[in-house]
Amino acid sequence: MVALNKPSGLQVLPKGLFQQRTVLAQLQLKDWKMASSCRFKRKDVQSHPVPVHRLGRGTSGLLLCAKTKVAKVRLASYFAEGAINAAKKRDKSEFSEERKISKFYRALVTGILDDDEVVVTQPIGLVHYPGVAEGLYAACSSGKPAMSKVCVLERLAHQNHTLVQVEIHSGRPHQIRIHLAYIGHPLVDDPLYGIGGHPNFVEPESTGTDSSFASDGGYERPLQPVPGDCGYHLHAHWLVLCHPTTNKMVKITAPLPQILQTREERRAAAEQTGG
Repeated sequence: MVALNKPSGLQVLPKGLFQQRTVLAQLQLKDWKMASSCRFKRKDVQSHPVPVHRLGRGTSGLLLCAKTKVAKVRLASYFAEGAINAAKKRDKSEFSEERKISKFYRALVTGILDDDEVVVTQPIGLVHYPGVAEGLYAACSSGKPAMSKVCVLERLAHQNHTLVQVEIHSGRPHQIRIHLAYIGHPLVDDPLYGIGGHPNFVEPESTGTDSSFASDGGYERPLQPVPGDCGYHLHAHWLVLCHPTTNKMVKITAPLPQILQTREERRAAAEQTGG
């Protein structure tokens, strides 16, 4: 098992407009280099490093990868179990039960949340969207069950923003972006999802250029916002899971970008560095 701190802007798996610069490609290249430099390699342990879940291209933070087939199967089952359980539960108390894996994110959202804690159970499904043949995930009554717990960390009244922690019980595509937008507080600078959890549409003349599209295969940037667009502030901060081979509970944390730190966290970081 390998835990990575993925930067924003890096695609996890090859898809659509992004085929070359991906986490999977870098994992495979590093594994090949290590295997080539190793004189003796155990034949009974085959390493096939692959991500076992996804983060959006614009999302940073903790990404779990499996190095063996056994770890891949077990870790994948943990994530699948969360989606199955989300279909059965609709009460916020269910978040406290023991699970094989629990995932926590940091996000900066527009507006000021009134409640300290909100549980969102809006289903997520595919809707028609120009330029995306298979459709786009959005808040959809006929979609699959999804469950997110949003907790307020700080209300930034002078910016009209709120810093939140989000725990997800399921892992639908773009779930956090959609659920936060659904409750009226989309991610700050999210180019795709607006209030209600539906995609934004823009006029063609208002779209700019994005060099990251051209540098990853020569594609022209689509007229409308697409899932690969970045700019929002969402970070996979930490998770607790049952280790796939030892069965011990393990906590893994990815360092927070400064914009997603609370005042106390920034103060503590400054004291540690002598700032």
